[in-house]
Amino acid sequence: MFFKNLLTYRLTQDLAFEVEALQAALASKPARPCASQELSTYGFIAPFGKGEDAPLVHASGDFLLIAARKEERILPSSVVNEAVKEKIEEIEAEQMRKVYKKERDQIKDEIIQACLPRAFVRRAMIFAAIDTRQGLILVNSASPGRAEDLLSTLREVLGSLPVRPATVKIAPMATMTDWLKKQQAAEHFFALDACELRDTAEGGGIVRCTRQDLTSEEVQLHLATGKVCTRLALAYKDKLSFVLDDSLSIARVRFEDLLVEQAEQDGGEEAAGQFDASFTLMMLTFREFLADLFVSLGGEEVPQGV
Repeated sequence: MFFKNLLTYRLTQDLAFEVEALQAALASKPARPCASQELSTYGFIAPFGKGEDAPLVHASGDFLLIAARKEERILPSSVVNEAVKEKIEEIEAEQMRKVYKKERDQIKDEIIQACLPRAFVRRAMIFAAIDTRQGLILVNSASPGRAEDLLSTLREVLGSLPVRPATVKIAPMATMTDWLKKQQAAEHFFALDACELRDTAEGGGIVRCTRQDLTSEEVQLHLATGKVCTRLALAYKDKLSFVLDDSLSIARVRFEDLLVEQAEQDGGEEAAGQFDASFTLMMLTFREFLADLFVSLGGEEVPQGV
């Protein structure tokens, strides 16, 4: 259980997360298959284990783990549009009249409903971890839209979820650009070999560097001409590597082998123990990592009252 991506959200008010109450709330909206005429469904599932007895909340000290699943029927727009076109051509040829927008939309809806039972089904699972002590929700996704789906559904079952994306006092873009110019990142962080540089002018160019020495004259020349760093590959201590972007989104998280091996040793031979050990170690590492990252970016903008 190691996240690959990380979107960080800050609770703006104190909110008690009691495991039993949270479990009951999630159970009010369980994940389920799409009915024959449904485009999609969304609900909560057990983050570990299967069956009705598997808990919807995995708890380890101050850390809680939940999971949601979206199920949707896949109807390629090209297939639907082609069927609509054929139907309209048939009506216009047989009835010698023009089909206008309102009727065209009705035809499209009828075709979608007719095709839905035969459509392929796609399932996508997403995890979120709650650090109850720090007041943070960490979502394992690179997509703010997918994260918001989970948070809004969690808000629906809880009745209230005062949360917003975590923000920092200095724009990550400015800090990352400064690190590259100085050829040195903040304490505990090390620039790796990949970045994205953008011209700030409207319609300006983009330079993407991969497996590149970021201290090279070529990179420094781009910075000297006014380009700024919007994505940067970094390492944190000897614990993990990741890619940070200018929206504070963290992607391509990779935990170092020593941490993974430690989780395996701590977890024992049972799958449940392995899962719990890796989750706990991941969250302890994230707690330390995010605190240092926020400091390196000028400090977190913490809402009043938190």
